[in-house]
This record gives sequence, structure tokens and C-alpha cells, in this order.
Amino acid sequence: MQAARGASLTSDPTSSPTPATRRGPRLAVFACVALVGYAADLVSKVLAVQHLEPGRSVRVVGDLLTLYIARNPGAAFSTGTSYTVLLSCIAIVAALAVLWTARRLGSTAWAFGLGFLLAGVLGNLTDRVFREPGVLRGHVVDFLRLPHWPIFNVADVCINLAAALIIVQALRGVSVDGRRSAKTDPSDDA
Repeated sequence: MQAARGASLTSDPTSSPTPATRRGPRLAVFACVALVGYAADLVSKVLAVQHLEPGRSVRVVGDLLTLYIARNPGAAFSTGTSYTVLLSCIAIVAALAVLWTARRLGSTAWAFGLGFLLAGVLGNLTDRVFREPGVLRGHVVDFLRLPHWPIFNVADVCINLAAALIIVQALRGVSVDGRRSAKTDPSDDA
């Protein structure tokens, strides 16, 4: 009788949400962050191409932040400029890996991190696919400039936000599915 009563309590769908139902809101966060970040990157690049003149800086916040358009065939800090096709292929694999990993989301912080990562990867990949000089060889539009720092774009900001969130979650011992390593305090919020 006791076993039957315990079984009926655990099989009650209202007693505790299943991992799939808890994952739904986190997938929505992931999708929204990815879409908003990707749209912000695309719109900002279109505006930069339309309104910025090559070789001219536009001050936004004194000398702290200026707009200056540049085309980057390489990776971060203009490294690997002769490997544009390889970088494009790596970006495709990275986007697919993020989508594959997102299926297991059990942490809101991971949802934000993976959403920002997908936005950034897709933002720069879109340039590599659709911009000159050709498919998978396109140059990424960069236009944000800080003193003593390479020119960057919104996609790069998204990638760096993703890296920060992912590092914090890893240091906290929180995996993508929301589980904690045995060394972390279970009272921390995932």
C-alpha cells in the first residue's frame, strides 16, 4: 500500500515539473537572446555601411568610443586573414554545436550565454557568407573602436558576453543541464 501511494505521488504530473517542461522557458530565453543579438548585429552593420565613410572617425563618447568602419577578412584582432574560408567553416560547426547543446538547457544563465554565442557566431558568419569578396570569403564589418583596442562589432560583443557567462557558470560548477558538480553549494541559483 505504501509503495502504491508513493508511486502515485511521483507519477502525478502536477507534483514536480519534468525536465522537458523546465527546459521550455530556458529555450525561449535562449531563442530570444539569440534573435535580439543577431538582429542588433545585422541592423548596426547595415547602418554602419550606409552612414560611415572609410577612413573617417565619428566620435560618440569623446575619444572613448568612436565609429570607424573596417572590413576584416580574419578572426578576432584581424588574425588569420588568409584563412577566411576555414574560419567560415568553423563558424558553421560552432553554430550547429550551440544548437545541439541548447537542447539540454537547464540553466537560465547558460540560456543567456548560449544565446549570445549563437547571435555572435551567426552575425559574423552572415558577413562571411553574404559580403564581398564572395561566399564563405566575405569580410566582416567592424565599426566600434575604443582606445588601444582593435575595431569590433556587436557580434563580437555578444561572443565576449557569452564567454563571460560560460566561464562564470563553469566556475560555479553549473553544467548546461543545470546540474551542479558535487563541490558547489546547492543553495546557489542556477
